[in-house]
Amino acid sequence: MNTFIERLKARMIVAPDHGETASSRAENWAAAIALLVGSVGLLMAFIPISDRSSISSTTATNKELSMPLSNAKGMVDVPSKHSMDQTVGRLKEILKAKGVTLFAVIDHSGEAEKAGMKMPPTKLLIFGSPKAGTPIMVAAPSSAIDLPLKILIWEDNNGKVWVSYNSAEHLKERHGIPQELLPNIAVVEALATKAAE
Repeated sequence: MNTFIERLKARMIVAPDHGETASSRAENWAAAIALLVGSVGLLMAFIPISDRSSISSTTATNKELSMPLSNAKGMVDVPSKHSMDQTVGRLKEILKAKGVTLFAVIDHSGEAEKAGMKMPPTKLLIFGSPKAGTPIMVAAPSSAIDLPLKILIWEDNNGKVWVSYNSAEHLKERHGIPQELLPNIAVVEALATKAAE
């Protein structure tokens, strides 16, 4: 940067014995100013990018985080007719009635509160059946990162409850799951719909 400024200064100083005309001096000044303005503009373009993450993380700790509808590829959002707790309860009952193991309920909003932050009620239910999941993981080992199946139950900023899940077709494409094994995970759609209705 210092070298650039020195060259700019040298360009702007015009010795009287060089025989330059007023118009050539004006051209030199115009070129120097254009270079300076362009350099400052380029530097300014990078400042917001470097500061953006620190600004957003500070803001996130001071107010409730926003929860817009998902636009993630393969994610399906189903509106629930029930409250957050009722929807979670309904899904638990459905899983139990069908003999599906509920491995965990992760209370994201509860954990956020423990950390001194606020977010709308958000719970992730992780469930499955080794009989259904194991053949898929044997055929497509990378699918183990998305199995057992998951359903996210969450409340948006308007108090509306949603039931979200990864579609079976998306998981099939993502991991190359054989078509004949697709019914093993397609059950997630029926479970989410039943919990929400």
